[in-house]
Amino acid sequence: MQIGDIKVRVTPVVLAVFLFFMVLIAVYVYVTGEVRSLIWAVPAAIMLLIIPAALNYMSQKQYASLVPVYEAEARTMRIREINLNLLGQPVRVKGVVERVYFQFLNRPQYLVADRTGEISVKMFTSPAEDVQKGDVVEVLGIIVKRYILTGDAVVNCVSIRKVDSTQRS
Repeated sequence: MQIGDIKVRVTPVVLAVFLFFMVLIAVYVYVTGEVRSLIWAVPAAIMLLIIPAALNYMSQKQYASLVPVYEAEARTMRIREINLNLLGQPVRVKGVVERVYFQFLNRPQYLVADRTGEISVKMFTSPAEDVQKGDVVEVLGIIVKRYILTGDAVVNCVSIRKVDSTQRS
């Protein structure tokens, strides 16, 4: 579903939960014959779709509003240069996506590599573009620790977009 320039996505997990409850409601009505329960049951089940879609829209809108700020402030860096001394610094990284994790949850994580190394890129909403393994991308984000108190440096991504492979650095 498209709202303005934001593509709202609902995960397969949310769809499975919605379908499970719709089947459960249908079985209940069939077994009991109580059709009046549909007055509250169907709207409640529909909310299982609407609430995650609304949250996805709001997070994507917030991330989209941050992109111009990060584009203005981010330093272009090689992955080898990124370390824990740069915590909180906005960066721009170009590289190739080697792996994609958790895309089905709208919380994708990417393993992005350039000629100097590789780094984990975490995004807490679905990206504007579908990014797959092998795509050459530009990542805008901020350097954070992998875990709250410990871990290596990772990029908390605000924007990941495909770039022309001839621009690869």
